[in-house]
Amino acid sequence: MASNRIRNMQRELLSDNWYSLEKITFEYLRDDGIWEKQIREAYDRGNGAAILLYNVEKRKVVLTKQFRMPTYVNGNDDGMMVEVCAGLLEKGNAEETIKMEVEEETGYKIDKVEKVFEAYMSPGSVTEILHFFVGEYKDAMKVSEGGGAADETENIEVLELDFKKAIAMMQNGEIKDAKTIMLLQYAQVQGIMHQ
Repeated sequence: MASNRIRNMQRELLSDNWYSLEKITFEYLRDDGIWEKQIREAYDRGNGAAILLYNVEKRKVVLTKQFRMPTYVNGNDDGMMVEVCAGLLEKGNAEETIKMEVEEETGYKIDKVEKVFEAYMSPGSVTEILHFFVGEYKDAMKVSEGGGAADETENIEVLELDFKKAIAMMQNGEIKDAKTIMLLQYAQVQGIMHQ
């Protein structure tokens, strides 16, 4: 981190209960040449990876459904979210992490994934970079029921949906998860189901 527009940065740890929340005070050099003092909070939960599993022959995608407390407290009546498979990076390796997450959450053991892009998901307050993947699955790759790691209290329901239905769910608001919307739209724009 080296920017000639930032100076006198001070960091104060506010919480490290789940992940870390810091208050960062700094001076920022504006375009008009004036140094301006600013204060921000940054939540660091690590970086992550997400994947859209798809099957061209069946024209289906595999998504997950699970309870998300932050959405519940912000107006999601039952707190349930339909999402692509995702997880925090382990040892910094996005590709290996996503393959492991796919098996834990969905029960499919896949060996080939394609990274399509990466993005900051909420750059105003969260440090996370998310690595986005797509990967083809076949019925023969199913090795377990999935559902998530028992020690992580995930309680994940695995959904195999027609691609058109998933797109409709995105359009009618049943799917409100940003990473899922981004990957479904990527698949739509790239014509993945028309390969």
